[in-house]
Amino acid sequence: MKKNILYPLLVAIMSLSLCAIMIIGEMSGLFLNPKGQEDQASSDDKLIVVGVSQLGSESVWRTANTESIQKSLSRENGYFAILNNARQKQDNQIKAIRSFISQRVDYIVFSPVTEDGFENVLTEAKDAGIPVILMDRTVNVEDDSLYVTHVGSNMEEEGRKAGEWLEGELARRNMSDEEINIIVLKGTEGSTSEIGRSKGFHDIAKKHPGWNILAEVDADFTNTKAQEEMGKLLRQYSDIDVVISQNDDMTFGAIEAMRKRGITTGRDGDVMIVSFDACHEALTMVYNGLINVDIECNPIQGDYVSEVIRKLENGETVEKEYFVDEQVFTKENVADSLSSRAY
Repeated sequence: MKKNILYPLLVAIMSLSLCAIMIIGEMSGLFLNPKGQEDQASSDDKLIVVGVSQLGSESVWRTANTESIQKSLSRENGYFAILNNARQKQDNQIKAIRSFISQRVDYIVFSPVTEDGFENVLTEAKDAGIPVILMDRTVNVEDDSLYVTHVGSNMEEEGRKAGEWLEGELARRNMSDEEINIIVLKGTEGSTSEIGRSKGFHDIAKKHPGWNILAEVDADFTNTKAQEEMGKLLRQYSDIDVVISQNDDMTFGAIEAMRKRGITTGRDGDVMIVSFDACHEALTMVYNGLINVDIECNPIQGDYVSEVIRKLENGETVEKEYFVDEQVFTKENVADSLSSRAY
């Protein structure tokens, strides 16, 4: 009699526990692509199924980039997007791409964590007949037919813009012939943005013997890491004139590290700040004079990706590279963009 009472109760408890585990898994991202999602995608042949592997969520820029792709590749626009967050780990990204291949998606879109290491998995995608679109960053492969196109920013040009701004600012201050001590906070080593921005800036810097680059350190595009590295650099160097920070989140960390030591930044400060990305918070700091210049890296790339897919669906030829529109923000021109900034 007791067995008959306890057995149903035990079954009920186990069922509730399993439901709880699945709910927690959904919330934490443990279940990358629930079976129900696959069934839903396969049940509607009219939708274009796109596997999207985002490299992570390391910055406000990345969040805006993800929101852009979600908005453009929506069901309302005729898509079924399977989204994955690689959490800045290449192994996670490769696993996600292989998962997309096994699910036989129509297209794969991904923003590579680093440029190297994707040759094999992209070959697998090509063999499966799945077109690959690179978003934001690029890959280093011998056979560029492994991907259809790249949609993103001209990172090397962004680096040159930073150097050109510094040239002009030093000339304006009658400091062109002076010795200038520079710190460079670099993004994730081996990433397209780090490689391009570093090369572009160095192309300009090498023309100026007086530009002394004291140190270039990897701060991984994060606020916390930049604050830590900047703290170390401030203990090592007492005379810093310029900080080149390869994204806004690192800029915030660097400024905080300097603030804690009584060092001012910006137009009337002790240290000139050159930043990249141009998110709303950083542009507000440009307006308030805490950041001298912000080189835009436009994260709104979803519509460009969607347009490429539509062209491919219609059998049209696409370019190998599409660059998004970008500009340079200083105190003089930033006000008009603050009210309309979506990120």
